[in-house]
Amino acid sequence: MEQALNSHFKYRWAAPGDVNAFFGLMLDNMTGLVVLSSILMGIFQMPAEVVLLKMVPGTALGVMMGDIAYTWMAFRLAHKERRQDVTAMPLGIDAIALFGLTLGVVGPAYAVTHDANKAWAAGMAVLVVMGAVKTITAFFGEAVRRSVPRAALLGSLAAIAAIFIAYLPALKIFSDPVAGLVALGVILLTLTARIKLPFKIPGALGAVALGTLVYYVSKMFGFAGPHNHMEASFALSLPFPTMHWLDGLALGAKYLPIAIPIAITNVIGGIDNTESAAVAGDHYSTRDILLVEGIATLIAGMCGGVIQNTPYIGHPAYKRMGGRAAYTLAAGLFIGLGAMVGLVGWLIALLPESVMVPILIFIGLEVTAQAFGESGKRHLPAVAICFIPVVADLVFIQYNTVMGMGGLSLDKMPPDFQQTYNAVMVLGNGFVCTAMIWASMLTFLIDHKPRRAALAALVAAAFTVVGLIHSPFADGRLFFPSADLPRIVWMIATGYLLMAGCYFIMGNLNNETTEV
Repeated sequence: MEQALNSHFKYRWAAPGDVNAFFGLMLDNMTGLVVLSSILMGIFQMPAEVVLLKMVPGTALGVMMGDIAYTWMAFRLAHKERRQDVTAMPLGIDAIALFGLTLGVVGPAYAVTHDANKAWAAGMAVLVVMGAVKTITAFFGEAVRRSVPRAALLGSLAAIAAIFIAYLPALKIFSDPVAGLVALGVILLTLTARIKLPFKIPGALGAVALGTLVYYVSKMFGFAGPHNHMEASFALSLPFPTMHWLDGLALGAKYLPIAIPIAITNVIGGIDNTESAAVAGDHYSTRDILLVEGIATLIAGMCGGVIQNTPYIGHPAYKRMGGRAAYTLAAGLFIGLGAMVGLVGWLIALLPESVMVPILIFIGLEVTAQAFGESGKRHLPAVAICFIPVVADLVFIQYNTVMGMGGLSLDKMPPDFQQTYNAVMVLGNGFVCTAMIWASMLTFLIDHKPRRAALAALVAAAFTVVGLIHSPFADGRLFFPSADLPRIVWMIATGYLLMAGCYFIMGNLNNETTEV
């Protein structure tokens, strides 16, 4: 009988809101591809034919395959629950990996070997290993999601959304404020305030179109900001599977201590995003969400890609836009096929970055608002504490950027600055895990469960002595516990252990309030 009922259900997978959602997801991925190309071709001077014709198509293929899979999962969920308002989970290029792997793996490999193909092979090899790690850990994701409080899952997302998804794009806008502010104004008008444009023009499309027009007009009067006009032409480049990544295993192995924490962070982010989608009304399987991103990353690595994929922060924002499943399918095909024929490169060269990024500010605001709105008033401090390690990571990035541009080395800086720099580094490294652990610990305390808070503190101590959080190394790498580690590792771990002891004692003294 149930099958007969489901056979008559037809999911309306395409809706007007998919247009806005498509532009949002497409521009988000386009921004990632332009950053990938700019770092490798601009900073490291890698040849364009390797970056644009090998790395970009392979990376985009992973995006296409992942988004197609998420589209199918939306169909499956809609038919299972017989709902028309199911929104597909968005997937795209991981921002953390984008900077970590370009600046920490592919670029340095090219600087050492002066061989673009060897650096490309090393990047592929690292990505394949990361995909394998994510695929294996996908089977433990649901257990983590059930055991971690909602305030911790949503709070860590909110901090990342506010700091990295909203703040950093704002810097791009103010590097070209005329066009950037116009585009931002249209995004806030249409997507946040939900005021429709004339002729029912989608807000995201209107923002990009008007912002681009303003940019080129203002450029005529010398009033436009800088725009990286990379050379781009239409050229067919199909990312077929290749064993070339095996040639890069030896070189890539030295970068795995950097890459593995990024992969693990990505898995935790996927768990957070699955919870965020559930709060918005779409209950996807955590295992399936993580398996798709792991397998998509494997495919990308084996076909020339160098950046991993991730379920994007922002499912609630795409749902609020009215997106269903058409937007992920359209964005995936546009990015994947467009990269293969050179269309993506041509658009990257045409569209100013300042008019592409305002959509990210809307997504950041929506995710942050969801975390504070859905966590419950009593747990708001747990959401707020997530911002501390995320801000530390942002400050650490900016410290390194300023020092690098100024040609400054840490050992020549004043002692007070060195102390602050090191404190910011250990606080920021592993910030996603740190945010979740701190928020979990505080949530348990608020709920009068100090024994569970003690367990969270013990997890923090264990993670500290292997570098999953508070790594004392600038690259945030993992390590095995040993006497040779910097003393700060053992000091932090000891602090967490003493914290756990205090909570256990309080739990025993107040046994009647420790468990519900």
